Amino acid sequence: MSSQTGQRALPGGEPLDVNDPRLSRFDIVREGARRDDIEIVHYEPQVAPGTKAERRLVRTVAGFFLLTGLAATAFLAIYIWWPWEYEPGRGGDKLYTPLLGVTLGVALLGIGFGILTWGKKLLPKEVSIQDRHEGAVPAEDQRITGETMAYMADELGVKRRPLLGVSLLAGLLPVGAVAAAPLVGGLISDPHKDDQMMTTGFAPRDGQKIRLVREDGRPIRPADISAGGQITVFPGVEHGVSNRYADSPTLLIHLREDDAEASRRNNEREGHGGYMWGNYAAYSKICTHAGCPASLYEQQTNRLLCPCHQSQFLITDNAKPVFGPASRRLPQLPIEVDAEGYFVATSDYTEPVGPDFWERP
Repeated sequence: MSSQTGQRALPGGEPLDVNDPRLSRFDIVREGARRDDIEIVHYEPQVAPGTKAERRLVRTVAGFFLLTGLAATAFLAIYIWWPWEYEPGRGGDKLYTPLLGVTLGVALLGIGFGILTWGKKLLPKEVSIQDRHEGAVPAEDQRITGETMAYMADELGVKRRPLLGVSLLAGLLPVGAVAAAPLVGGLISDPHKDDQMMTTGFAPRDGQKIRLVREDGRPIRPADISAGGQITVFPGVEHGVSNRYADSPTLLIHLREDDAEASRRNNEREGHGGYMWGNYAAYSKICTHAGCPASLYEQQTNRLLCPCHQSQFLITDNAKPVFGPASRRLPQLPIEVDAEGYFVATSDYTEPVGPDFWERP
């Protein structure tokens, strides 16, 4: 082994003074291995320092790390500047999510292949056998451990292969920024700009209030729902029953007299006086936990159940979550009846619909 590493051999079986200044770092590492009953069966560098093979491998690893940095930087640029708002038809917004996936995937593959190539091709090969044993750790063993770690750092070759260190840093810094980007994204672009997360199909248009309609587009009168009953309604606008307004499905509920009275009291407490019309209340069907349709209504308990993760909302108390992972109530739609006797929304939802990430100030 000493002929391959350029270090002098250890005296057989005799413990060395690890504080002897004549000892090299590798001598101390080898002494530590011997004291831990480790037999180094095989140890040799895979490429000779300064050779063309080493330079080629260094360039390959550096290339992977730089590819990681470029892909991660592209991810950040797309995340911040690429148009993502949905628009009908074809457009750049359709590429937003695929481009994020591709750039993040390339960044992770680049760093993965870079580390694998570094470890498999540039680091020395070592085969060691160790017998496990128990015992206290003396000060000399601590010195040995420190020197072993320093030796491992030397063997990485960053000092004599500066391109590896620079490329690794150039690749990891953008990856760290990628991890932080979703956390600070709301600070980069205001999520409430143009009310993009606060507007549904029920927003009044040209001063006209929007009717509540069935799936086939027919408007709804109070007499259409029996006490204790409910119906899913949509905004009475063009394409209101399509994916263009996927945030707008609403549950219109006809509460019993006593339940309606309790609901009105709780509405007043939350500043939602006037949101109900008579004994009728309307709540978003989009679960505030993960956006699933909360559509299973139990009229005896006035609970609305989301079948995806079992969140339950108490309709008579502002649709407050009472069970499951949801932590925010369902937004309530203010309603009334127009001159022709049909339900209309007096305004859009006054709280964000769906999961509450975008409700941050």
